[in-house]
Amino acid sequence: MFTSLLDHIQKFITLDFEEIDILESKLSLSKIKKKEHLLKEGQVCNTMYFITNGCARQYIINPRGTEQTLQFAIENWWITDYLSYHNNTPSHFYIQTVENCEIIALEKNTLESILIQIPKLERYFRIVSQKSFGATQMRIKFLFTMSAEERYNHFKNQQPDFVQRVPQYMLASYLDFSAEFMSKIRAGKV
Repeated sequence: MFTSLLDHIQKFITLDFEEIDILESKLSLSKIKKKEHLLKEGQVCNTMYFITNGCARQYIINPRGTEQTLQFAIENWWITDYLSYHNNTPSHFYIQTVENCEIIALEKNTLESILIQIPKLERYFRIVSQKSFGATQMRIKFLFTMSAEERYNHFKNQQPDFVQRVPQYMLASYLDFSAEFMSKIRAGKV
């Protein structure tokens, strides 16, 4: 039931059978329907979400009232509002499922308990956080240094499945241009 998470953890650290049993006893798998919110702006985020199947996104509503996608999470990716989670403050973000999802939701208190019982998981979560932060840095670099068309082509080459999987307006907002401009790029009119 938790194979994908355990496989992901085992890429970075080794757990023995007893540790796996402890971890599995604290986890639960949930099925969430497409377009449901896991977090809304103003709520305090107390949960980290591991996507075992499906796709979710983190977004804001900008001053013009338009949704701006900041991050996607697909199978074997974590998604949360790290600042709200860490500081116990209201979130500035929404987290919503893009597809029907199966997720492992790890509440803050549960995670803290697990980390006391299995200290080596601290290393796993540090690595995951570092990788996430590095990906965010690269995304910011691409936003500042690439044209809209270059960002689309780079993303399409790096994540070809995403282009077919994610609604075009969400992908356009993630790449920081309009859905209309996305249509022009895809049609080769740019």
